Amino acid sequence: MGRVLSLDDAVRERGAARKAGRTVVFTNGCFDILHTGHLALLEGAKACGDLLYVGVNRDATVRGLKGAGRPIVPEEERAELIAALRAVDVAFLFVEPTPREAIVALRPDVLVKGGDYTPDTIVGRDEVESWGGRVVVVPLVPGRSSRGVVAEIQARAAAPAKGRGAT
Repeated sequence: MGRVLSLDDAVRERGAARKAGRTVVFTNGCFDILHTGHLALLEGAKACGDLLYVGVNRDATVRGLKGAGRPIVPEEERAELIAALRAVDVAFLFVEPTPREAIVALRPDVLVKGGDYTPDTIVGRDEVESWGGRVVVVPLVPGRSSRGVVAEIQARAAAPAKGRGAT
């Protein structure tokens, strides 16, 4: 089980991992409503190295990216949930709209994103490749997205209840 750290502490630990010759992998996301697509991304990322560091967008950034009403789960809880997953070694919160600053500070050996990205659209790709790292795209799990889960919940809530009689 991983831990939630500040970015500064994650960078310090990354330095120790580098000295020990361990490969550090980085990915990031909002992780608002956890689903099997997230698990596939995180497990695929972990398979790329020794340690998986995950940047979790802060609430204000999620609102900017996803719109009003998001996130559903507060940032501290999202970071704790991510850190608790078997594949994750370190989770940390970041406030910037993109993870570029975190990537530059952390200097991962491998940068991983999901299949909704192409290598040329991945923020931090140029930086990671400039220090000899590599970029990996993990395929999406068909039909699984936070937006889809939220839409399904909303549709079920709006549908008339079946089998319920008046009381």
